[in-house]
Amino acid sequence: MRLQFETVDVFTSDQFSGNPLAVVLNAEGLSSAQMQAIAGEFNLSETTFVLPPQDPTHTAQVRIYTPNGELPFAGHPNVGTAFVLARIGQSYGRGIDGDHVVFEEKAGLVPIELIKDGGAVTGARLTSPQLLSLADEVAPDVIAAACSLGEGDIETANHRPCIASCGTGFIIVEVKSRSALAAASPSADVFRDRIAGYTTSKILLYVPTGEDAIDIRARMFAPLHKIPEDPATGSANVALIGLLAKLRAEPDLTLSKTILQGVEMGRPSLLLASAEKRGGEVIATSIGGHCVPVMAGTIELN
Repeated sequence: MRLQFETVDVFTSDQFSGNPLAVVLNAEGLSSAQMQAIAGEFNLSETTFVLPPQDPTHTAQVRIYTPNGELPFAGHPNVGTAFVLARIGQSYGRGIDGDHVVFEEKAGLVPIELIKDGGAVTGARLTSPQLLSLADEVAPDVIAAACSLGEGDIETANHRPCIASCGTGFIIVEVKSRSALAAASPSADVFRDRIAGYTTSKILLYVPTGEDAIDIRARMFAPLHKIPEDPATGSANVALIGLLAKLRAEPDLTLSKTILQGVEMGRPSLLLASAEKRGGEVIATSIGGHCVPVMAGTIELN
């Protein structure tokens, strides 16, 4: 079996920055085990597999794999896959010539808006498939130990570390300074001993910058998923923007933030996050950014 694939760098306009993604096209002949093996071979934070949609009015069914397992939803894989299919111009005989695509995923339907510049597709913006949900809080000392920080580096005035999800859960943690963010390093042993028992073991650290161009700096650690650090995590930052909107006193607002991630890895990524809040409840969250193509090739399966 021969399968075509493309790789793109997501949440960036520059090659070899942002978050790389492999997109395997026309993957309907693969088993789940084969998809997992291919994702392990690419060894990127995520690999997507494009399948025929169950509903012909949708663009495609998309399955998302890390080197360690399948995800119900993720941010940069959706943005990158939409970009790849839009550049191809069709999916399973259905032309892509408008401004939107819809993917069927484990977490539900994911509507995606294409970002264009003079008619050329340059990126995409997705609406999360689920509304914001909040779960357990995590003790600051546990977070500090997991991220090789002092407990005093964890900011709790605005919110305690807590699990938030818009389709995939993350422990969202504000730190007190950019220096604390830069000093953080995941301890796999602490993640295994003290974080693994929660409904998610992935931690997003963030700090507001007070700058004009960049609102937030962030880092995401998931060593138990074979991702010590991720250069850009759309699903984490879409949960973050939902949480920040929820915490605001205004019952109705549109909150938008520009988030910089991946700097400490040498792969700077720019994510554009927004949330809509009405009547005190977050009713929609979205994340988007630019993409750039990098490679294309063929997978030869015996």
